[in-house]
Amino acid sequence: MAQIGFYGAGFPYRDFGKLSGKLIVLEGTDGVGRTSQINMLRHWLEEEGYAVADTGLTRSELTGPGLDVAKSGHMLGPTTMSLFYAADFADRLENKIIPALQAGFIVLSDRYFYSMLARDSIRGIEKSWSRALYGIALRPHLILYMQASLPSLVQRLIHGRGLNYWESGMDLHLADNFYDSFMIYQTAIIKELEELAKEYNFVTVDADRTPLEIFEDLQRPIRLLLQNRLTKSERPF
Repeated sequence: MAQIGFYGAGFPYRDFGKLSGKLIVLEGTDGVGRTSQINMLRHWLEEEGYAVADTGLTRSELTGPGLDVAKSGHMLGPTTMSLFYAADFADRLENKIIPALQAGFIVLSDRYFYSMLARDSIRGIEKSWSRALYGIALRPHLILYMQASLPSLVQRLIHGRGLNYWESGMDLHLADNFYDSFMIYQTAIIKELEELAKEYNFVTVDADRTPLEIFEDLQRPIRLLLQNRLTKSERPF
């Protein structure tokens, strides 16, 4: 199999050799249901006999705790936030994602760096600077974009875990309350993601439906990627 490529220089100080696994990314706005779908996809793929690893934003043991503390204190400026998330990404990529790919795992990533590009842009960070920052990133084999309308997202969050400071973009002073700020901020995020979907060739899935319907649509491109159109129940004994 051909060596998977980097968007930029990658990690010049390391030769990772052959990466025989597959990197699959789920992108989408806050509250769209990515985490639930990652869990469903992992269970399905493991049932199919694949070794699966998953990861997501702020899960780095190196930076995760510090980032959580900084976010809880509402004390992150745009550049500091950008660099914190980039460090989190770099650590997970080098020490979790790439080793799993070397071992032949399917890696499911709950967001990648694309969401960070969208957030950075809205906060006034130069786009070329952000893209250069993520020149370390591997090109995923498949990027699935869960596309949901704003009314759908609002309903899910209000009737679920509620709105929070960062998901509402309160640091940008767009409005004096969480709801209005969320509407303005997430509208901007969706616009950025739509542009990134074209630039990076996302596979778009309609997320304004039931979790099962979304899951079934996510399965199709993954089956094609793995060249495995048979479900476990259809395989001969």
